[in-house]
Amino acid sequence: MARKALIIKAKRTPKYSTRVIRRCWRCGRNHGYMRDFGLCRICFRELSDNGQIPGIKKSSW
Repeated sequence: MARKALIIKAKRTPKYSTRVIRRCWRCGRNHGYMRDFGLCRICFRELSDNGQIPGIKKSSW
């Protein structure tokens, strides 16, 4: 879990658009973030394994 201060700081509108910090909506993590889902890689894997993300299934070949 990210510190609350960092999450609040990331929610503020930045001075420049390139300074936007994208964070996982579930845990607040900023590294390993996937824009398509708005999740970090860890939360993405947990939700997809439980079948809570529609259209995503574990690959097997």
